[in-house]
Amino acid sequence: MPTVRGDDPVLEPPAFPARRWLLPSAVAEEPGADGRGTGRRGPRRTVRDWAVDFSCFALAVLVGLLAADTLEKEPDLPYALEVLDQCAGALSCAGVWLRRRRPVGFAVAMVPVGLLSNTVGGAALVSLFTLAVHRPFRYVACVGGASVATVPVFFRLRPDPELRYPESVVLTVSLIAAAVGWGMFTRSKRQLMLSLRDRARRAETEARLRAEQAQRLAREAIAREMHDVLAHRLTLLSVHAGALEFRPDASREEVARAAGVIRESAHEALQDLREIIGVLRAADGPDGAGRPQPTLAALDTLVAECRAAGMKVTLAGGVADPAAVPASAGRTAYRIVQEGLTNARKHAPGTEVTVSVTGAPGDGLAVRVRNAPPGAAAAHVPGSGQGLIGLTERAALAGGRLEHGPAADGGFEVRAWLPWR
Repeated sequence: MPTVRGDDPVLEPPAFPARRWLLPSAVAEEPGADGRGTGRRGPRRTVRDWAVDFSCFALAVLVGLLAADTLEKEPDLPYALEVLDQCAGALSCAGVWLRRRRPVGFAVAMVPVGLLSNTVGGAALVSLFTLAVHRPFRYVACVGGASVATVPVFFRLRPDPELRYPESVVLTVSLIAAAVGWGMFTRSKRQLMLSLRDRARRAETEARLRAEQAQRLAREAIAREMHDVLAHRLTLLSVHAGALEFRPDASREEVARAAGVIRESAHEALQDLREIIGVLRAADGPDGAGRPQPTLAALDTLVAECRAAGMKVTLAGGVADPAAVPASAGRTAYRIVQEGLTNARKHAPGTEVTVSVTGAPGDGLAVRVRNAPPGAAAAHVPGSGQGLIGLTERAALAGGRLEHGPAADGGFEVRAWLPWR
């Protein structure tokens, strides 16, 4: 009978290192119930994010300063356009600090500005890198394609004083491709880390569900075992106690026999209950500890016990060598016969019950319990009414099947087939 300890710990999934400051905020933040970040305006920046933002800002400023030095080498450039170029570069560098909140808007704004200004080149590269990190490829393709398309136009309007036209176009396009490629690589790495975290969370949830399911199955198995073991004994107690109650004029021999059956059934019921509780307490003990479970070899003893209790039981057919029947099939067959006799005693007392168990290796084991129709309405005996349902599940788990229902003559019949390989 399977058991699961209620205090067994469920393994936690591997978590990211506790040094959160080394991770990007998009990876380090714990997702909320909807799978998104818990912050209202996005995840809070970590120390690593601040370091990256400052590096991007420094890169944009450095590229802008280098480009500003080349403005003096453009003799045809008006002074007003030179001032406007430098102002656009300064504003673009300041906008780098907002790149995480508005990656698409920042990158789109850099396209027309970059067509007019030479000092925004660093900020434009940072915007494309940020867009590739934080948005899907369709955004990168559209904005990056537009940026590449403006490069030849820009160098036609404002040729580089130190490089030829083809060299300037190829170098700028290469820088754009490098920024986009680096951003896409960073995005794929982050997505891999997030997918690993999601898989770990799902594995934790599945492990918890499996543990809960194992506990539920164990409780069902314990309840089924207690029903199978105790229902037979307690029914004997109820029947004979009722006989003593309604037969005050019974002879001393009948009273002594009924009292003996009650005492023996109570003793057996207590012993079986101790065994079940012992299994629950000794969760770390070896499987199958305690008294051996009944098999098909104990069927004659069960029938003799019922006959001694006053039932009319006929054992028809049989198996030549009950010891050759597999233990699981024999135990299931025994429980089916036991439940059938218990139901007959409760619902059709005094009727004749026929028990048949036949089979051979390869053909399977056929079990049949049938009782005649009751002569009068039987007294109510408390019971859960789940015995046959539990036996149907038990037979299905053993690879067989069980059917039950009224017979043609008004009686009741239980039929089962179990594999015997």
